[in-house]
Amino acid sequence: MHFHPEIEDRLARLQEKYEAMGQDMNSYLDGLLHADFLTYWDYIHLDTLLSLQNPKTPFPDEEIFIIYHQITELYFKLALHECRQIAEAQPLTAEFFTARLKRINRYFEALTQSFEIMVDGMEKEQFLKFRMSLLPASGFQSGQYRMIEIYATDFINLVAKDKREELSNAPIEDQFEYLYWKFGATELSTGKKTLTLKQFEKKYSKAFIELGKANVNHNFNALALQFKAAGQLYPELQTELKQLDVNVNVNWPLSHYKSAVRYLNREPEEIKATGGTNWQKYLPPRFQKRIFYPSLWTDEEVENWGKAWVDNVLG
Repeated sequence: MHFHPEIEDRLARLQEKYEAMGQDMNSYLDGLLHADFLTYWDYIHLDTLLSLQNPKTPFPDEEIFIIYHQITELYFKLALHECRQIAEAQPLTAEFFTARLKRINRYFEALTQSFEIMVDGMEKEQFLKFRMSLLPASGFQSGQYRMIEIYATDFINLVAKDKREELSNAPIEDQFEYLYWKFGATELSTGKKTLTLKQFEKKYSKAFIELGKANVNHNFNALALQFKAAGQLYPELQTELKQLDVNVNVNWPLSHYKSAVRYLNREPEEIKATGGTNWQKYLPPRFQKRIFYPSLWTDEEVENWGKAWVDNVLG
């Protein structure tokens, strides 16, 4: 039996590969001979994936709620996959930086465009009932989302607006105590941390602080400033950075704001009375002025941060 030259070439290359690793190619060929063909459902573990939805109540729309949040976390995992590539690239080129930012922007745009599933895709009466059975769990507790923020900018830019100047030279451990999102999980009447926040800090605080330290010189804002100093902060790279700023700090929070207005809208006095949190000030971008790349925006754009988008989204 004669083999086609291309097959002989591949066999020879395989022989070299396995010899270099001190392995017997014949054993691997035996394994290939007996192995079954790969299927789509086995490759993506479809049966396992579809078994991960376990509603806590009998309301049908709870399954929508679970699945969409799982989809969201998978997109966040994709974004973090790109974040790590940017932070670890040696050397990092403007072309690679731009290409990976485009991917991250694409993920967030897909999420934002699909968020109508959460805004209009569930019956309000069902949501308000099954949501109470999930306390104190909250989408606020997405550790992956906070990691994306830490990769995206200097740690100080995630500190609450009124504390940034005071803590600008403080250690990351001190800055961590005043991160903006903590104020979205404190009781409006007492200022105390909610159980939601306490759980979240217990699980992730150490990881967030370590990631912040590891990325002092490799977060996207630090990298952008390095590229600017080298004369390589090209227009396309700037465009993708600014788009990421808008996607993460304006469009995504406003999508949640629309959902909160639909399902949870109450007056601040009523929120105080129930020991709730003030999401009405936590979610709108114009209150937080959370900006990853302040040097890329004009003073007027910073002053009006998010205002135009709020007006547009809320009609």
